[in-house]
Amino acid sequence: MNDKVLNVLFLCTHNSARSILAEAILNHIGRGRFKAWSAGSSPRENQQPNPLAIKVLQSAGISTDGLSSKNWDEFGLPDAPHMDLVITVCDKAAGEVCPYWPGQPATAHWGYPDPSDVDGTDAQKYEAFRQTLHAIKRRLDILISLPQEKLAKTLLQTTARELAKA
Repeated sequence: MNDKVLNVLFLCTHNSARSILAEAILNHIGRGRFKAWSAGSSPRENQQPNPLAIKVLQSAGISTDGLSSKNWDEFGLPDAPHMDLVITVCDKAAGEVCPYWPGQPATAHWGYPDPSDVDGTDAQKYEAFRQTLHAIKRRLDILISLPQEKLAKTLLQTTARELAKA
């Protein structure tokens, strides 16, 4: 397992904010040990990543290349990458029946408030996205610092679920 890249899928309802942030952050800090994707249970037609998510990522020096909103069904197809870990980042997606994931990955729920729901000035909305980015990054920093044995398939689910409390 030492050289194996762990594939992680972040799920949210629309795949426009929290899951996009998580995908970009993990790909940025994953040190080649992790590859992240994101998807939504029901992205709107022509859904795009939230412009504030893109702006806050760029301000943090995190690449936004290739980010797009996708339906989670894409990751249940035979030619899709097999996930090692699937993490829901919103309560609504956590309560939905997920598709079958090839390879039976570990699963966890890390709930974050939706920064898209914040009303207020542009500065207040931006701050909500910035706070969400930092909250997600704190958990992902812990995940990537774990020793390899904690990332073994039998322990991955327990470890990821414990991080929800961090």
